Amino acid sequence: MRRRYIIAAPVALGAAPAAASEAERASGATLNISGVGLPVIAGGRLRNYVFVSLRLHLGGSATPESMRLKEPFLRDALVRAGHRTPFVVADDWTRLDETALSASLMRAAAGIAGRGAVARVEVVSQAPRRRTGVRAG
Repeated sequence: MRRRYIIAAPVALGAAPAAASEAERASGATLNISGVGLPVIAGGRLRNYVFVSLRLHLGGSATPESMRLKEPFLRDALVRAGHRTPFVVADDWTRLDETALSASLMRAAAGIAGRGAVARVEVVSQAPRRRTGVRAG
């Protein structure tokens, strides 16, 4: 009897991730990207960093597995865009403009992963490095 449980356990455990994967595909595949540090530049000076966590809602034939391989390129594109044209909110150095950030990453994703691979970018959280000594509106 004990041998049956030992043999059956890996089979049962192996079935759980497959079921989770099926449920994820039914509800829409996503890829989470966390800990991306983006600068807040105002008046030509670096004022703060804000660390963002993002959820990419995948479209077309993109899968989380295929997009994980492209994650470093997406991070790089976002950080480069954040330095080139910062996603600054007027009079608030503790958060970023979510609309501009999402639009920038959507444009970059189209070039990196192909048009339609990312259907939507959701900003899950923003955590500023400094919360004191900064302007907040």
